[in-house]
Amino acid sequence: MTRSSGPHTLHDVVIVGGGHNALVAAAYLAQAGRSVLVLERLGHVGGAAVSERPWAGVDARISRYSYLVSLLPASIVRDLGLEITLRRRRISSYTPDPGSPEHGVLIDHGDASGTAASFARATGDRAEAARYAALSARVGAVARAVFPTLTQPLPDARAVRRAVGDDELWQGIVDRPLGEIVRESVGSDLVRGIVMTDGLIGTFASSDDASLRQNRCFLYHVIGGGTGDWDVPVGGMGSVTDALRDAAVRAGATLRVNADVVAVSPDGEVTLADGERVAARLVLSGVGPAVLDRLVSADGDEPDAAAREVEGAQVKVNMLLRRLPRLRDHEVDPASAFAGTFHVNETLTQLDSAYAEAASGRIPSPLPAEIYCHSLTDPTILGSDLRSEGAQTLTLFGLHAPHRLVTGRDPDASRAELLAAAQASLDSVLAEPIEDVIYRAPDGTPCVEARTTLDLQESLGMVAGDIFHGPLAWPWLDDDSDAESGAPPGPAERWGVATAHPRVLLCGAGARRGGGVSGVGGQNAAMAALEILDR
Repeated sequence: MTRSSGPHTLHDVVIVGGGHNALVAAAYLAQAGRSVLVLERLGHVGGAAVSERPWAGVDARISRYSYLVSLLPASIVRDLGLEITLRRRRISSYTPDPGSPEHGVLIDHGDASGTAASFARATGDRAEAARYAALSARVGAVARAVFPTLTQPLPDARAVRRAVGDDELWQGIVDRPLGEIVRESVGSDLVRGIVMTDGLIGTFASSDDASLRQNRCFLYHVIGGGTGDWDVPVGGMGSVTDALRDAAVRAGATLRVNADVVAVSPDGEVTLADGERVAARLVLSGVGPAVLDRLVSADGDEPDAAAREVEGAQVKVNMLLRRLPRLRDHEVDPASAFAGTFHVNETLTQLDSAYAEAASGRIPSPLPAEIYCHSLTDPTILGSDLRSEGAQTLTLFGLHAPHRLVTGRDPDASRAELLAAAQASLDSVLAEPIEDVIYRAPDGTPCVEARTTLDLQESLGMVAGDIFHGPLAWPWLDDDSDAESGAPPGPAERWGVATAHPRVLLCGAGARRGGGVSGVGGQNAAMAALEILDR
């Protein structure tokens, strides 16, 4: 392809996309003295991890997409001097029995006897709490072995397996469909569902899916922080992005918004929509691999034949309530039930049935869902008037709502149908309709919104609304397939950020260890880039 002489300024690194991972990479690289330019299409950086006020006249700041922090290593916070506070939730989860919502399992880290009693009430089995605790302890060993490796070059699978030290568990998570070890470890359908949901957040699979997509999703969800806890960022998700933006700028990176990239050359040239071209020794891609393929193809190169299959599988409903709804379970205070993860219609049987329904093209009934009340842990996201009134936020994450259900349909109609399915599912386990406690804006508008995979695609450029930018990968080098050439892997391969083009690296959720609000993809890309540039 013929080109003009090109731009005058040569950057060490140009980063396409300004999500939180891109900001992490920019901060690390600029700290190391490298010249860094970040190009973001939107009018702000942060991607899906920003705080917004979606309802006019209502002082409630929520993240419309990302919701919790589970994988952000303390080393990144320390290295970049981030001034953020992550608050741990004492309540892990509450799960009402869909067949008898008068009983539920409340897992309270601060009350072992109360937790055991709730297991017995809900399942009728006094031994179930012990079985669940035993499985959790075994999984905890995996978290402690795997999580510290995320900010290091990829280990090999044999080394990780030795560190885990539980071959039976390793096989159950890595080699066999997750549903098998779940059924072997706990006895009730209700508790099996509690375990299984960590394998299905944003992932469209059944418990026995031979692809093991659910297994990889499960691993990432249970290793965060070495404990598997999901933390609430004080000040809202935007506080994390703001801290990363400040760190990048403080280190000397240049951030440009309203900068729409339309082509990326494998030799390091980036073209913007207005015709401007910028050049770099390395290009880091914070956009999904499928988007990067299009950008490289637009420059005249062939798209990557190995481009990943992408399909998001969720609907997110954001709500502001006048107060928390009443429960049918009088043994549990709503403030405790909603303080952790509130599971709705997520028995293992329901999860697999919902998958089958969605695979056949129907919205599942009931729709499995998980709910989080951030304001119980962090009231600062609400204005003082809302706090004094007793208002609370509620975030519902609906599972098994794949992009295929909204593709080619009217966006408003699809959004309304998924919202109705989510509300009906939630109402089935409450003592009153959720609609009765929805807060209303000054103009009378209900403070509730649904965000579908199509909304993610249109607003943030995430193809098919896939929050992981493609199928998740194991966070280690496979003992066989990754050593086919016999040559030692280069920096990009060792850090899990390689593309088909040596001068283009992944730095977002599409990196080998990307996904979630973690910064890991950005840190890995920065480490690989520094090794390459230092050569």
